[in-house]
Amino acid sequence: MSAIVMDAGTQGLVVSPDRALDRASLQLANALLGNAAEAPGLEILVGGLRLRFVTGSAIAVSGAEGMVRLNGSELPQNKALRVAPGAVVEFGRAHFGIRYYLAIQGGIVPQPDVLRTGRTLAFGRPHGQGFPTVGLPARRALDSERPVVARVAPGPDAQDYDAGTWLRLTKEPWILSPESDRVGARLAGRPLSSATPGDHQPGPPRSRQLVTGSVLLPPSGFPVIALADHPATSASPVIATVRDEDLDALGQARPGQMVHLLG
Repeated sequence: MSAIVMDAGTQGLVVSPDRALDRASLQLANALLGNAAEAPGLEILVGGLRLRFVTGSAIAVSGAEGMVRLNGSELPQNKALRVAPGAVVEFGRAHFGIRYYLAIQGGIVPQPDVLRTGRTLAFGRPHGQGFPTVGLPARRALDSERPVVARVAPGPDAQDYDAGTWLRLTKEPWILSPESDRVGARLAGRPLSSATPGDHQPGPPRSRQLVTGSVLLPPSGFPVIALADHPATSASPVIATVRDEDLDALGQARPGQMVHLLG
């Protein structure tokens, strides 16, 4: 069972739900098809991807909102539907959010690299005649005119900074930098002091174990939120940690969008 990448678009990756930047959207798309919870799907950045199905299957699209077409007609999102052999699915530019998620019944066979034009995607066989009833709510993409709100708790190095630094981190607005990627959400604004207060002299940099959602404070003073492809460790202090349930919203934030970290 396969499909051909006719146009790879900006960036497309085969990811498992635990590596998706918007995990809930891929989980919903899989659930709509009756796939296993861990079934890989496609994460499509911004849009531009075109797929031609060599064999028939069933698909579901969630995440970002934009014009997605099946054989030239608008394809409804957050809904499972069947596609015939030869069908073409096209992802237009996302208007809300930034990452589409495409699940194919049976799951997509993992690939190590970003999609390239002409590449073949393999996936499992469709099963059954109907689709399961899903209790998960339909996903609504973020309005880029509204701020993304992410709740944070103090990180392991928060005690090294004074109350004013924490207040500024959690009260002042931040802007998502265009340099953000799957490794980290990089925030721009008025930089924080990366030095510890008073006469305390910090020792040599400590290598910290990172978890997704760690808020790092590098020497630049601009916070970086560790995302799915973050390194295992970092020498930068971890001043805060984003609540797990708020990470999906960060994965759909657009460069230039305002971000509020609420303590």
